[in-house]
Amino acid sequence: MRQFQVSQTLKMGVPNEVIPIKHYLRQPQRLVQAITDPSRIQQLAPSHFRLQLRPLKFMMLRFEPTVDLQVWTDAEGELHLRALDCEIRGAQFLRESFSLELAGTLSPHRRGRDTELRGKADLKIQVEVPPPLKLIPESVLENSGRTFLKGILLTIKYRLERQLVQDYERWVRANLAQPNSLFNMSLESSAS
Repeated sequence: MRQFQVSQTLKMGVPNEVIPIKHYLRQPQRLVQAITDPSRIQQLAPSHFRLQLRPLKFMMLRFEPTVDLQVWTDAEGELHLRALDCEIRGAQFLRESFSLELAGTLSPHRRGRDTELRGKADLKIQVEVPPPLKLIPESVLENSGRTFLKGILLTIKYRLERQLVQDYERWVRANLAQPNSLFNMSLESSAS
């Protein structure tokens, strides 16, 4: 059994809107939609999602993972993400020996007039290396496995950086456009 493990951090500035981003982060479905194609997401419960990832290719292996995620926000406003289960389609022999662990956090940090989102994700897989890949030198296999996993986390990071701020700004505009939204009522009462 082989284990591959990588981590990725995220720091990105977000605009200070009328509705603080901590309220946006309390809606887990929005974060899940920011990290993957919404057509590949099935919401199982308010904080549980099934993601059918695009087919992946590692060396001569081609497979398609389906990952069940739990996404929630704690009392301090930090968003947490954790893989609950993973199923592999494609490479049959991987199904019996593959396990995945994914854990991540994302939290807003206000500094004066600026807000920064800081995040970290840890991804670990365990898998029985199939016979053809056992012929590859250990160091090459290790580096290739880490590079492959790092690429997955970098893709998620890139999508967050590109889509989260845009979605947050759309969400703020939509909430402010609703005359009876809780956010509008609280803004009106604070102005009085």
